[in-house]
Amino acid sequence: MEEQLDTEIEKLEQIDEEDLERLHERRLAALKKAQQQKQEWLSKGHGEYREIPSEKDFFQEVKDSKNVVCHFHRESTFRCKIIDKHLPILAKKHLETKFIKLNVEKAPFLTERLRIKVIPTLALVKDGKTKDYIVGFTDLGNTDEFTTDVLEWRLGCSGIINYSGNLMEPPSQGTKSGAKFTKLDKKTIRGKGYDSDSDED
Repeated sequence: MEEQLDTEIEKLEQIDEEDLERLHERRLAALKKAQQQKQEWLSKGHGEYREIPSEKDFFQEVKDSKNVVCHFHRESTFRCKIIDKHLPILAKKHLETKFIKLNVEKAPFLTERLRIKVIPTLALVKDGKTKDYIVGFTDLGNTDEFTTDVLEWRLGCSGIINYSGNLMEPPSQGTKSGAKFTKLDKKTIRGKGYDSDSDED
């Protein structure tokens, strides 16, 4: 390890002005490319959270962007308003993903086709295919008071956004009680010793 470090230091000490110029040009090209990508995303509606008028528009939106989060909502559902509070923040933060919402009452065919039965549902679409769903608040700690960070973490777990935090555990919910994340236990044939078909009654 020490030898590798010494070699790297030696290389850096031997860099001349031409090498520095090349490094500078590469960095500049990378920055220009990133800026062009950002402009392309913004031109396709990334960076904002907006409602689309119909299911026909859904297919066009999904075709235009690699990563899409679509909130299937109903105006009269209170929990949809909670999701609406978090998604504009994430849309501005994660330009690589398009954030849209669609009223299920205006999209009966699509709602049926995607088997959406619980509102709110977030459909996570990657490369034109529905990759994952966030149904209700079960994956968000089973509480109405989940944080934007928790929703961001859950979206990161699906790979629909570029998440920089730890995917192995959700961010802290603070001191809010009642936030419980669903952890799936491995299923066994006999269960855990409290089976109803036990001979020891």
